[in-house]
Amino acid sequence: MPSWLQRQLQEAYQRKDRQRIKILNQCWFYYKQTPELSSTK
Repeated sequence: MPSWLQRQLQEAYQRKDRQRIKILNQCWFYYKQTPELSSTK
């Protein structure tokens, strides 16, 4: 998981921002499913 995404998720969880958590989770699942993105770290 990219460091920028980890930071965003940590911040969203600390603020208990459910909408932001959902969006970031969708980003992560999209990122994992896209081979060109997940192969470059």
